[in-house]
Amino acid sequence: MCFANSLTRLARIRHPIVQAPMVGVSTPALAAAVSNAGALGSIGIGASSAEQAREMIAATRALTEKPFNVNVFCHREATHDSAREAQWIRYLKPFFEEFKAPAPSRLTAAYPSFNDNRPALDMLLEEKPAVVSFHFGLPPAEWIQALQQAGIVTFGCATTPEEARMVEAAGVDAVVAQGAEAGGHRGVFAPEQGDRQIGSLALTRLISAASGIPVIAAGGIMDGQGIEAALNLGAAGAQLGTAFILSPESAAGTAHRRALKSERSHHTQITSVISGRPARGLVNRMHTDVDRPDAPALPDYPIAYAAGKALAAAATAGNSTEFSAYWAGQGAPLAREMPAGELIESLVQNCRFLSLAR
Repeated sequence: MCFANSLTRLARIRHPIVQAPMVGVSTPALAAAVSNAGALGSIGIGASSAEQAREMIAATRALTEKPFNVNVFCHREATHDSAREAQWIRYLKPFFEEFKAPAPSRLTAAYPSFNDNRPALDMLLEEKPAVVSFHFGLPPAEWIQALQQAGIVTFGCATTPEEARMVEAAGVDAVVAQGAEAGGHRGVFAPEQGDRQIGSLALTRLISAASGIPVIAAGGIMDGQGIEAALNLGAAGAQLGTAFILSPESAAGTAHRRALKSERSHHTQITSVISGRPARGLVNRMHTDVDRPDAPALPDYPIAYAAGKALAAAATAGNSTEFSAYWAGQGAPLAREMPAGELIESLVQNCRFLSLAR
């Protein structure tokens, strides 16, 4: 006997578990290990060129024949505002001076939105990964249809019931309900209008009660018991990110792993000052010193990210990790250091729905 539901049938997987596509942490090796264990592995290509993304897909395919997910960023294209960017640089200058490093003279947008990146769409239509997921919003409807006509399953992230309705109305195949507990960047469509920060339990139930497509719960889920809770709330599956950071297949650095295994894992917070968009990570000086009430208006995402990364690099060169972005969700203290395949097995064993179906 094998567990089966709308998500497992849609994505052609054995277990209704999705490894979150964490840019900078997820790797082809991690995605392949998760997929080989019967769940859905993911790679994030939001910060990659079309050719770099193609190479990542090829590297993943070299390690697994199973389905995996490719995630893209669908943010509104950044608008340069030289005055606002100069003011932000001036605001950060004392922090750079602390590490005897020059502040950037100007800021650039590190990568384009998928919505304005036709080469990325063409690459996906050629490569045909099993799943393509959208974060920060949705691409044009005709692009969603083109992906589906190529045989690709689509997921869309939502942080509110209203966003979930937009995902479903666009014809996307499944919705990821991202609660405020989730680590990394919030999938809010329009952060300038605020972030309601609805918790995972309430959001999953609100969306699943009204949705006609499979719902994947995300945010703070770290173990089989959390997956079971999500299924009880009406979700068809669960997406876990922070749970995989300590896996040897992830690209997390030594300092990130050390912090996640320390008392610091109990303290996470959402801030926009790192990248220009709200994101949850382990609390450090970006949250306490940079994110202040008197801070000036942020440049657009991902222009602000260029400053955040430059400051993190300057601090690291000065032997400080206090400005590095160590993304993690509120379930971080439950992170376990084990290979991704073993983690999937543990998740299945400790979820009553999945273990009883074996």
